[in-house]
Amino acid sequence: MAKKISGLRFQPSGGVQTQQVPVGKKQKLAIERLANDGRGIAFSEGRTWFVSGAMPGEQVEARVLAARSKVVEARAERIVSASPERRSEPCAHARSCGGCSVQHLTYSDQLALKQRLLVEQFSRLAGLQPEYWAPPLVGPEFAYRRRARIAVRWDVKAKRLDVGFRAAASQDIVAIDDCPVLVQPLQPILHALPTLLSSLDKPQAIGHVELFNGTASSVLVRHTSALGEADLARLQTFCGAQGAQLWLHGVGEPQPFEPAQALGYRLDAWDLHLAYRPGDFVQVNAPVNEAMVAQALDWLAPQAHERVLDLFCGLGNFALPLARQVREVIAVEGVQTMVERAEQNAASNGLANARFFQADLSAELGDAPWAQGGFAAVLLDPPRDGALQVVKQIGSLAPERLLYVSCNPATLARDSAELVQQGYRLKRAGMLDMFPQTAHVEAMALFERQ
Repeated sequence: MAKKISGLRFQPSGGVQTQQVPVGKKQKLAIERLANDGRGIAFSEGRTWFVSGAMPGEQVEARVLAARSKVVEARAERIVSASPERRSEPCAHARSCGGCSVQHLTYSDQLALKQRLLVEQFSRLAGLQPEYWAPPLVGPEFAYRRRARIAVRWDVKAKRLDVGFRAAASQDIVAIDDCPVLVQPLQPILHALPTLLSSLDKPQAIGHVELFNGTASSVLVRHTSALGEADLARLQTFCGAQGAQLWLHGVGEPQPFEPAQALGYRLDAWDLHLAYRPGDFVQVNAPVNEAMVAQALDWLAPQAHERVLDLFCGLGNFALPLARQVREVIAVEGVQTMVERAEQNAASNGLANARFFQADLSAELGDAPWAQGGFAAVLLDPPRDGALQVVKQIGSLAPERLLYVSCNPATLARDSAELVQQGYRLKRAGMLDMFPQTAHVEAMALFERQ
Protein backbone atom coordinates (compact mmCIF):
# COMPACT_ATOMS: atom_id res chain seq x y z
CA MET A 1 0.00 0.00 0.00
CA ALA A 2 1.46 3.36 -1.00
CA LYS A 3 2.28 5.82 1.75
CA LYS A 4 0.12 8.88 1.99
CA ILE A 5 2.16 11.97 1.13
CA SER A 6 1.51 14.86 3.43
CA GLY A 7 1.30 18.39 2.14
CA LEU A 8 3.34 19.64 5.09
CA ARG A 9 6.91 20.85 4.53
CA PHE A 10 9.16 20.48 7.56
CA GLN A 11 11.89 22.95 8.58
CA PRO A 12 14.90 22.12 10.74
CA SER A 13 14.34 22.72 14.44
CA GLY A 14 16.53 25.82 14.30
CA GLY A 15 14.13 27.61 11.94
CA VAL A 16 14.73 28.93 8.46
CA GLN A 17 18.44 29.40 7.81
CA THR A 18 19.68 32.65 6.33
CA GLN A 19 21.13 32.05 2.89
CA GLN A 20 24.83 32.86 2.78
CA VAL A 21 26.24 35.37 0.33
CA PRO A 22 28.25 33.38 -2.23
CA VAL A 23 31.97 34.03 -2.58
CA GLY A 24 32.69 35.94 -5.77
CA LYS A 25 29.35 37.75 -5.87
CA LYS A 26 29.52 41.41 -6.81
CA GLN A 27 27.54 43.95 -4.81
CA LYS A 28 27.13 47.72 -5.03
CA LEU A 29 27.57 49.32 -1.62
CA ALA A 30 27.56 52.73 0.05
CA ILE A 31 30.49 52.99 2.47
CA GLU A 32 29.60 54.72 5.74
CA ARG A 33 32.76 54.66 7.84
CA LEU A 34 36.15 53.03 8.38
CA ALA A 35 36.85 50.01 10.57
CA ASN A 36 39.95 50.03 12.75
CA ASP A 37 41.80 47.90 10.22
CA GLY A 38 41.22 50.45 7.44
CA ARG A 39 38.41 48.61 5.66
CA GLY A 40 35.26 50.45 4.71
CA ILE A 41 32.02 49.49 6.49
CA ALA A 42 28.70 49.24 4.65
CA PHE A 43 25.27 47.89 5.61
CA SER A 44 23.09 46.05 3.12
CA GLU A 45 20.24 43.55 3.40
CA GLY A 46 20.71 43.11 7.14
CA ARG A 47 24.43 42.38 6.84
CA THR A 48 27.56 44.28 7.79
CA TRP A 49 30.10 44.47 4.99
CA PHE A 50 33.83 45.04 5.57
CA VAL A 51 35.28 46.24 2.27
CA SER A 52 39.03 46.57 1.74
CA GLY A 53 40.12 49.41 -0.52
CA ALA A 54 37.01 51.51 0.20
CA MET A 55 36.57 54.86 1.98
CA PRO A 56 33.67 56.61 3.75
CA GLY A 57 31.26 58.39 1.41
CA GLU A 58 32.13 56.19 -1.56
CA GLN A 59 29.90 54.10 -3.77
CA VAL A 60 31.75 50.94 -4.74
CA GLU A 61 31.25 47.65 -6.48
CA ALA A 62 32.72 44.98 -4.22
CA ARG A 63 33.46 41.29 -4.71
CA VAL A 64 32.71 38.92 -1.82
CA LEU A 65 35.78 37.20 -0.34
CA ALA A 66 34.12 35.41 2.58
CA ALA A 67 30.81 35.43 4.44
CA ARG A 68 29.61 34.11 7.76
CA SER A 69 26.24 34.77 9.37
CA LYS A 70 25.61 38.53 9.12
CA VAL A 71 29.20 39.55 8.31
CA VAL A 72 30.61 39.75 4.79
CA GLU A 73 34.23 40.40 3.86
CA ALA A 74 34.76 41.92 0.43
CA ARG A 75 37.18 43.87 -1.71
CA ALA A 76 36.37 46.98 -3.74
CA GLU A 77 36.84 46.14 -7.42
CA ARG A 78 35.40 49.33 -8.90
CA ILE A 79 35.01 52.77 -7.36
CA VAL A 80 31.72 54.08 -8.68
CA SER A 81 31.90 57.38 -6.80
CA ALA A 82 35.22 58.26 -5.15
CA SER A 83 35.85 60.17 -1.94
CA PRO A 84 37.72 63.47 -2.42
CA GLU A 85 40.14 62.16 0.24
CA ARG A 86 41.16 59.16 -1.88
CA ARG A 87 44.63 59.13 -3.45
CA SER A 88 45.85 57.05 -6.37
CA GLU A 89 47.72 54.05 -5.01
CA PRO A 90 51.48 54.49 -5.60
CA CYS A 91 51.83 50.75 -6.29
CA ALA A 92 50.27 49.26 -9.43
CA HIS A 93 49.56 46.03 -7.51
CA ALA A 94 47.88 47.63 -4.48
CA ARG A 95 44.38 46.33 -5.32
CA SER A 96 45.48 42.73 -5.83
CA CYS A 97 48.49 42.18 -3.56
CA GLY A 98 47.71 41.30 0.04
CA GLY A 99 50.62 43.27 1.49
CA CYS A 100 49.66 46.96 1.60
CA SER A 101 45.97 47.42 2.39
CA VAL A 102 45.65 51.20 2.91
CA GLN A 103 47.65 52.78 0.10
CA HIS A 104 44.50 54.60 -1.04
CA LEU A 105 44.65 56.67 2.17
CA THR A 106 47.02 59.62 2.41
CA TYR A 107 49.83 59.03 4.86
CA SER A 108 48.38 61.54 7.33
CA ASP A 109 45.05 59.66 7.20
CA GLN A 110 46.87 56.36 7.79
CA LEU A 111 48.50 57.78 10.92
CA ALA A 112 45.19 59.19 12.16
CA LEU A 113 43.51 55.80 11.64
CA LYS A 114 46.18 54.00 13.67
CA GLN A 115 46.12 56.60 16.42
CA ARG A 116 42.32 56.25 16.73
CA LEU A 117 42.68 52.48 17.04
CA LEU A 118 45.24 52.81 19.83
CA VAL A 119 43.14 55.35 21.74
CA GLU A 120 40.03 53.20 21.37
CA GLN A 121 41.74 50.03 22.58
CA PHE A 122 43.05 51.72 25.72
CA SER A 123 39.64 53.25 26.40
CA ARG A 124 37.37 50.33 25.53
CA LEU A 125 39.43 47.39 26.81
CA ALA A 126 41.15 48.96 29.79
CA GLY A 127 39.26 52.17 30.60
CA LEU A 128 42.60 54.02 30.47
CA GLN A 129 44.11 57.13 28.96
CA PRO A 130 47.78 58.08 29.42
CA GLU A 131 48.68 61.31 31.13
CA TYR A 132 50.42 62.29 27.88
CA TRP A 133 49.95 61.14 24.28
CA ALA A 134 53.23 61.20 22.36
CA PRO A 135 53.14 62.11 18.66
CA PRO A 136 53.40 59.13 16.26
CA LEU A 137 56.91 57.84 15.69
CA VAL A 138 57.41 57.69 11.93
CA GLY A 139 60.04 57.02 9.28
CA PRO A 140 59.99 56.82 5.47
CA GLU A 141 56.57 56.21 3.92
CA PHE A 142 58.11 53.94 1.25
CA ALA A 143 61.37 52.02 0.70
CA TYR A 144 61.51 51.00 4.36
CA ARG A 145 61.15 47.22 4.37
CA ARG A 146 64.48 45.40 4.73
CA ARG A 147 63.04 41.89 4.84
CA ALA A 148 60.45 40.20 2.61
CA ARG A 149 59.23 36.68 1.89
CA ILE A 150 58.60 35.93 -1.79
CA ALA A 151 55.99 33.26 -2.51
CA VAL A 152 56.94 30.59 -5.06
CA ARG A 153 54.69 27.86 -6.43
CA TRP A 154 55.05 25.43 -9.32
CA ASP A 155 51.87 25.27 -11.42
CA VAL A 156 51.76 21.60 -12.46
CA LYS A 157 49.13 22.03 -15.19
CA ALA A 158 50.68 25.11 -16.77
CA LYS A 159 54.23 23.89 -16.05
CA ARG A 160 54.99 27.41 -14.89
CA LEU A 161 56.62 28.89 -11.80
CA ASP A 162 54.58 31.63 -10.10
CA VAL A 163 56.71 34.14 -8.19
CA GLY A 164 55.43 37.14 -6.23
CA PHE A 165 53.36 38.01 -3.14
CA ARG A 166 50.19 36.40 -1.84
CA ALA A 167 46.94 37.98 -3.00
CA ALA A 168 44.56 39.47 -0.45
CA ALA A 169 42.43 36.80 1.30
CA SER A 170 43.72 34.15 -1.09
CA GLN A 171 46.50 31.66 -1.72
CA ASP A 172 46.90 33.03 -5.24
CA ILE A 173 50.26 34.57 -6.10
CA VAL A 174 50.39 38.04 -7.62
CA ALA A 175 53.37 38.36 -9.96
CA ILE A 176 55.35 41.37 -8.74
CA ASP A 177 58.78 42.52 -9.82
CA ASP A 178 58.63 46.00 -8.26
CA CYS A 179 57.60 46.73 -4.65
CA PRO A 180 57.69 50.38 -3.46
CA VAL A 181 57.98 49.47 0.23
CA LEU A 182 61.16 47.39 -0.20
CA VAL A 183 64.48 49.10 0.54
CA GLN A 184 66.33 50.10 -2.61
CA PRO A 185 69.13 47.45 -2.42
CA LEU A 186 66.49 44.68 -2.65
CA GLN A 187 64.62 46.14 -5.63
CA PRO A 188 66.91 44.82 -8.41
CA ILE A 189 67.01 41.41 -6.74
CA LEU A 190 63.21 41.22 -6.67
CA HIS A 191 63.01 42.38 -10.29
CA ALA A 192 65.40 39.69 -11.58
CA LEU A 193 64.28 36.84 -9.28
CA PRO A 194 61.38 35.38 -11.38
CA THR A 195 63.61 34.94 -14.44
CA LEU A 196 66.33 33.29 -12.36
CA LEU A 197 64.00 30.83 -10.61
CA SER A 198 62.23 29.91 -13.84
CA SER A 199 65.60 29.03 -15.41
CA LEU A 200 66.39 26.38 -12.82
CA ASP A 201 66.42 22.72 -13.86
CA LYS A 202 64.24 21.89 -10.85
CA PRO A 203 62.12 24.98 -10.08
CA GLN A 204 59.46 22.85 -8.40
CA ALA A 205 61.93 22.24 -5.55
CA ILE A 206 61.73 25.89 -4.44
CA GLY A 207 59.42 26.48 -1.47
CA HIS A 208 59.87 30.22 -1.02
CA VAL A 209 62.58 32.88 -1.11
CA GLU A 210 63.39 35.48 1.55
CA LEU A 211 65.27 38.71 0.92
CA PHE A 212 67.23 40.50 3.66
CA ASN A 213 69.18 43.73 3.82
CA GLY A 214 71.35 44.96 6.65
CA THR A 215 75.10 45.26 6.71
CA ALA A 216 74.81 42.99 3.64
CA SER A 217 72.03 41.86 1.32
CA SER A 218 71.11 38.21 1.14
CA VAL A 219 68.85 35.75 -0.66
CA LEU A 220 67.56 32.77 1.32
CA VAL A 221 66.25 29.91 -0.85
CA ARG A 222 63.95 27.46 0.93
CA HIS A 223 64.06 24.18 -1.00
CA THR A 224 61.96 21.09 -0.37
CA SER A 225 64.34 18.67 -2.09
CA ALA A 226 68.04 18.69 -2.92
CA LEU A 227 69.20 21.14 -5.57
CA GLY A 228 71.53 19.99 -8.33
CA GLU A 229 75.01 21.38 -8.89
CA ALA A 230 73.89 23.35 -11.97
CA ASP A 231 71.06 25.04 -10.08
CA LEU A 232 73.34 25.86 -7.14
CA ALA A 233 75.80 27.41 -9.59
CA ARG A 234 73.02 29.52 -11.15
CA LEU A 235 71.89 30.74 -7.73
CA GLN A 236 75.44 31.59 -6.67
CA THR A 237 76.18 33.42 -9.93
CA PHE A 238 72.94 35.40 -9.55
CA CYS A 239 73.76 36.43 -5.97
CA GLY A 240 77.30 37.36 -6.94
CA ALA A 241 76.00 39.63 -9.71
CA GLN A 242 73.55 41.23 -7.26
CA GLY A 243 76.17 41.71 -4.54
CA ALA A 244 74.18 39.48 -2.19
CA GLN A 245 74.91 36.46 -0.03
CA LEU A 246 73.27 33.13 -0.86
CA TRP A 247 71.70 31.18 2.02
CA LEU A 248 70.07 27.77 1.65
CA HIS A 249 67.36 26.27 3.83
CA GLY A 250 66.71 22.58 3.35
CA VAL A 251 66.72 20.25 6.34
CA GLY A 252 67.62 21.92 9.63
CA GLU A 253 68.64 25.55 10.08
CA PRO A 254 69.40 27.97 7.21
CA GLN A 255 73.05 27.87 6.20
CA PRO A 256 75.21 30.29 4.19
CA PHE A 257 76.47 28.94 0.88
CA GLU A 258 79.90 30.23 1.87
CA PRO A 259 80.57 29.45 5.55
CA ALA A 260 82.33 32.75 6.25
CA GLN A 261 79.28 34.82 5.30
CA ALA A 262 77.43 36.65 8.07
CA LEU A 263 74.45 38.99 8.33
CA GLY A 264 73.84 41.85 10.71
CA TYR A 265 72.48 45.34 11.25
CA ARG A 266 73.76 48.43 13.01
CA LEU A 267 72.42 50.69 15.73
CA ASP A 268 74.67 53.63 14.94
CA ALA A 269 73.56 55.85 17.81
CA TRP A 270 75.11 53.33 20.24
CA ASP A 271 77.93 52.11 17.97
CA LEU A 272 76.49 48.58 17.96
CA HIS A 273 76.54 45.79 15.40
CA LEU A 274 74.01 42.97 15.91
CA ALA A 275 74.52 39.71 14.01
CA TYR A 276 71.54 37.60 13.01
CA ARG A 277 70.69 34.63 10.81
CA PRO A 278 67.69 34.12 8.51
CA GLY A 279 64.78 33.02 10.66
CA ASP A 280 65.75 35.26 13.59
CA PHE A 281 63.30 38.01 14.44
CA VAL A 282 64.45 41.49 13.41
CA GLN A 283 62.35 44.59 12.91
CA VAL A 284 61.78 45.12 9.19
CA ASN A 285 61.90 48.94 9.39
CA ALA A 286 65.45 50.01 10.26
CA PRO A 287 64.87 53.79 10.67
CA VAL A 288 61.81 53.33 12.88
CA ASN A 289 63.56 50.58 14.85
CA GLU A 290 66.45 52.89 15.74
CA ALA A 291 64.05 55.73 16.56
CA MET A 292 62.01 53.30 18.70
CA VAL A 293 65.07 52.24 20.70
CA ALA A 294 66.02 55.89 21.23
CA GLN A 295 62.51 56.78 22.40
CA ALA A 296 62.38 53.76 24.70
CA LEU A 297 65.60 54.77 26.42
CA ASP A 298 64.49 58.40 26.62
CA TRP A 299 61.18 57.47 28.27
CA LEU A 300 62.68 54.84 30.58
CA ALA A 301 65.48 57.26 31.55
CA PRO A 302 67.96 54.57 32.73
CA GLN A 303 70.65 55.79 35.12
CA ALA A 304 74.29 54.71 35.26
CA HIS A 305 73.95 53.07 38.69
CA GLU A 306 70.78 51.09 37.86
CA ARG A 307 70.04 47.45 37.17
CA VAL A 308 67.48 46.91 34.38
CA LEU A 309 65.50 43.85 33.26
CA ASP A 310 64.77 43.29 29.54
CA LEU A 311 62.10 40.63 28.89
CA PHE A 312 61.58 39.02 25.45
CA CYS A 313 65.01 40.39 24.56
CA GLY A 314 65.54 38.63 21.21
CA LEU A 315 68.94 39.42 19.72
CA GLY A 316 69.54 42.26 22.17
CA ASN A 317 67.87 45.07 20.21
CA PHE A 318 67.08 46.93 23.47
CA ALA A 319 69.40 45.13 25.89
CA LEU A 320 72.65 46.18 24.23
CA PRO A 321 71.80 49.92 23.99
CA LEU A 322 70.65 49.73 27.61
CA ALA A 323 73.97 48.14 28.58
CA ARG A 324 75.74 51.24 27.24
CA GLN A 325 73.94 53.33 29.87
CA VAL A 326 73.40 51.27 33.05
CA ARG A 327 75.35 49.23 35.57
CA GLU A 328 73.81 45.87 34.59
CA VAL A 329 71.20 44.45 32.21
CA ILE A 330 69.49 41.12 32.80
CA ALA A 331 67.90 39.96 29.54
CA VAL A 332 65.50 37.03 29.17
CA GLU A 333 64.24 35.26 26.05
CA GLY A 334 62.20 32.09 25.48
CA VAL A 335 64.24 30.67 22.58
CA GLN A 336 67.64 29.28 23.51
CA THR A 337 69.23 29.93 20.11
CA MET A 338 68.28 33.60 20.39
CA VAL A 339 69.80 33.75 23.88
CA GLU A 340 73.05 32.38 22.47
CA ARG A 341 72.94 34.86 19.60
CA ALA A 342 72.37 37.75 22.02
CA GLU A 343 75.28 36.61 24.19
CA GLN A 344 77.52 36.59 21.12
CA ASN A 345 76.31 40.06 20.16
CA ALA A 346 77.11 41.41 23.63
CA ALA A 347 80.59 39.85 23.53
CA SER A 348 81.38 41.11 20.03
CA ASN A 349 80.45 44.64 21.09
CA GLY A 350 82.59 44.47 24.23
CA LEU A 351 79.66 44.54 26.68
CA ALA A 352 80.35 42.54 29.82
CA ASN A 353 77.48 44.02 31.88
CA ALA A 354 74.66 42.27 29.98
CA ARG A 355 73.67 38.75 31.02
CA PHE A 356 71.21 36.59 29.08
CA PHE A 357 68.90 33.79 30.26
CA GLN A 358 66.38 31.42 28.68
CA ALA A 359 62.96 31.15 30.33
CA ASP A 360 59.32 30.46 29.48
CA LEU A 361 57.80 33.87 30.12
CA SER A 362 54.26 32.53 29.89
CA ALA A 363 54.84 30.55 33.10
CA GLU A 364 55.37 31.42 36.75
CA LEU A 365 58.67 33.16 37.43
CA GLY A 366 58.97 31.35 40.74
CA ASP A 367 62.48 31.39 42.14
CA ALA A 368 64.22 31.99 38.82
CA PRO A 369 67.76 33.15 39.69
CA TRP A 370 67.69 35.93 37.09
CA ALA A 371 64.58 37.44 38.74
CA GLN A 372 66.36 38.03 42.05
CA GLY A 373 68.17 41.12 43.25
CA GLY A 374 65.69 43.83 42.29
CA PHE A 375 65.41 46.11 39.27
CA ALA A 376 64.99 49.85 38.95
CA ALA A 377 63.26 49.43 35.58
CA VAL A 378 61.81 46.75 33.31
CA LEU A 379 61.43 46.77 29.53
CA LEU A 380 58.95 44.41 27.81
CA ASP A 381 58.80 43.69 24.08
CA PRO A 382 56.50 40.64 23.83
CA PRO A 383 54.95 38.94 20.76
CA ARG A 384 51.34 39.57 19.70
CA ASP A 385 49.95 37.46 22.55
CA GLY A 386 51.28 40.02 25.01
CA ALA A 387 52.77 39.41 28.43
CA LEU A 388 49.84 38.90 30.80
CA GLN A 389 51.51 36.21 32.91
CA VAL A 390 54.57 38.39 33.40
CA VAL A 391 52.69 41.57 34.30
CA LYS A 392 50.62 39.64 36.84
CA GLN A 393 53.90 38.99 38.66
CA ILE A 394 55.51 42.36 38.12
CA GLY A 395 54.71 43.44 41.67
CA SER A 396 57.19 40.86 43.00
CA LEU A 397 59.96 42.51 40.95
CA ALA A 398 58.92 45.98 42.17
CA PRO A 399 60.48 48.16 39.45
CA GLU A 400 59.87 51.89 39.70
CA ARG A 401 59.39 52.19 35.93
CA LEU A 402 58.17 49.84 33.22
CA LEU A 403 58.28 50.37 29.47
CA TYR A 404 56.05 48.19 27.28
CA VAL A 405 56.66 47.92 23.51
CA SER A 406 53.75 46.25 21.73
CA CYS A 407 52.84 44.95 18.28
CA ASN A 408 49.19 44.42 19.30
CA PRO A 409 47.21 47.30 20.87
CA ALA A 410 44.53 44.89 22.14
CA THR A 411 46.92 42.85 24.31
CA LEU A 412 48.75 46.05 25.31
CA ALA A 413 45.47 47.49 26.62
CA ARG A 414 44.64 44.24 28.43
CA ASP A 415 48.06 44.09 30.07
CA SER A 416 47.94 47.80 30.92
CA ALA A 417 44.78 47.23 32.97
CA GLU A 418 46.63 44.52 34.90
CA LEU A 419 49.61 46.83 35.51
CA VAL A 420 47.27 49.44 36.95
CA GLN A 421 45.94 46.73 39.29
CA GLN A 422 49.55 46.06 40.27
CA GLY A 423 49.92 49.69 41.40
CA TYR A 424 51.28 51.42 38.29
CA ARG A 425 49.95 54.44 36.43
CA LEU A 426 50.08 54.99 32.69
CA LYS A 427 52.32 58.03 32.23
CA ARG A 428 52.61 58.21 28.45
CA ALA A 429 51.85 56.25 25.30
CA GLY A 430 52.34 56.62 21.57
CA MET A 431 51.95 54.88 18.25
CA LEU A 432 54.93 53.54 16.26
CA ASP A 433 54.43 53.30 12.50
CA MET A 434 56.63 50.32 11.77
CA PHE A 435 54.58 49.27 8.70
CA PRO A 436 53.42 52.23 6.56
CA GLN A 437 50.78 51.44 3.91
CA THR A 438 49.29 48.76 6.17
CA ALA A 439 46.81 48.92 9.04
CA HIS A 440 49.28 47.28 11.43
CA VAL A 441 49.79 49.28 14.64
CA GLU A 442 52.69 49.13 17.08
CA ALA A 443 52.83 51.14 20.28
CA MET A 444 54.89 52.08 23.31
CA ALA A 445 53.68 52.79 26.85
CA LEU A 446 55.47 53.97 29.99
CA PHE A 447 54.26 53.06 33.48
CA GLU A 448 55.47 54.36 36.83
CA ARG A 449 54.79 52.89 40.23
CA GLN A 450 52.44 54.99 42.31
